Amino acid sequence: MERYSYGMVGLGVMGRNLLYNIADNGFSIAGFDLDQEKVKELENGAAPEMKVKGTGSLEDFVAALETPRKIILMVPAGKPVDAVLGNITPLLNEGDIVIDAGNSYFEDTNRRVADLASQKLHFMGMGVSGGEKGARRGPSIMPGGDLEAFKLLKPMLEAIAAKVDNEACTAYMGKGSAGNYVKMVHNGIEYAIMQLISEAYDLLKRGAGLNNDQLYQVFRDWNNGEMNSFLIEITRDIFTQKDTFTENYLVDQILDKAGAKGTGKWTSEQAMEIGVSIPTIDIAVTSRILSAYKEERVQASKIYSETEITKPENTELFIQEVGDALFLSTLISYAQGLSLLVKASEEYGFEIPLKDVVKIWRGGCIIRSVLLEKFYSAYTQNPNLSNILLDQNISELVKSKIKALRKTAGYAATNGISSLGIQTALGYFDAYTTESLPVNLIQAQRDYFGAHTYQRIDREGVFHTSWQTANN
Repeated sequence: MERYSYGMVGLGVMGRNLLYNIADNGFSIAGFDLDQEKVKELENGAAPEMKVKGTGSLEDFVAALETPRKIILMVPAGKPVDAVLGNITPLLNEGDIVIDAGNSYFEDTNRRVADLASQKLHFMGMGVSGGEKGARRGPSIMPGGDLEAFKLLKPMLEAIAAKVDNEACTAYMGKGSAGNYVKMVHNGIEYAIMQLISEAYDLLKRGAGLNNDQLYQVFRDWNNGEMNSFLIEITRDIFTQKDTFTENYLVDQILDKAGAKGTGKWTSEQAMEIGVSIPTIDIAVTSRILSAYKEERVQASKIYSETEITKPENTELFIQEVGDALFLSTLISYAQGLSLLVKASEEYGFEIPLKDVVKIWRGGCIIRSVLLEKFYSAYTQNPNLSNILLDQNISELVKSKIKALRKTAGYAATNGISSLGIQTALGYFDAYTTESLPVNLIQAQRDYFGAHTYQRIDREGVFHTSWQTANN
């Protein structure tokens, strides 16, 4: 019986495309899905030169794999992963490897690592970014966990990953559930950048009065310069898409209620849990929640008349300033997410290599951007950088854009154009770069009403004061 080098459980669009990518690169692979139609689609869609096999039962699937078995799961996060593991692990042998390539929560991965280890099986969490096209042609791949198991997978992962300067966009992300954690933070940054782009769009549309054709030109120019990135690129293209039901552009027919799958919320929750400030990511999550209040927003808009928008005097200058503000607020969003990875690596013992994280995000993934090249240089020079804003070269870049961010935030506030992401990016920057924050007053208040104590600037120790009541 012919044996296959890899196995794929879950033959939806992502699973099937990743499987074909593996087969394209010369590896034999078997696939399994409970849906027999998907099994048929797999074999029917495979090119003649691919060594691909579809299986209709887990027993046949496991029997078709060479040992140690290397099985990739591409199924929805949560209970479906546990269900697959419950069914497949009794069929496996000591030393077999199971890789979860979905967006699983990192603590679920920790539990599964321990559970399978008790059965002498290897379990790894592996983030995959790039959507269905990336899965087929080259994603960014973020594996973490058992280093020995990773070494067995490395040749295949490097073959199927996206390439930048002939370097594969995959690397070992660290111990335990580091791969899932890095992917979670990746998605949090993705939330923030999408929010910021939407605010820039709103400022250009309502502020400068640009139509979709003009917006296309702006985003095309931005993508041809220092803002080149996947999200700017697809935004450019969105403005050209006509609606099939009307004569309008499709973007104007889409309801302003955003969906979310949970990874952004997980990022915010984790930052709160371990004490890291990521307000731009937080506000992006909050903004999607707020967008769901469509009916209430309609009512409120009728109660509170809109502020009359003053058109910018110089449209070209305004476009440049909005672009610079978007660039810098995006950079700050990356800074927040990366600072979370620094703290999480310490907190959980992940040993995440930040240099490799930004290196593999340069291609294949949703947040890929030429800006990451600058981060890669920064972490190459100082792998222990706690915040990217502390790098000298990055600081010079920030200084060249900060005035535009302030002007854009001010324009939005004055004209009643919501810019929660831009405002929080600026607020984070100002707080992070302020030597003395007014938190001394908060500490005094806490000690006054709750005897929570405080520290002093002139001597060591912890202090409490019996605060006197002023005579009114």
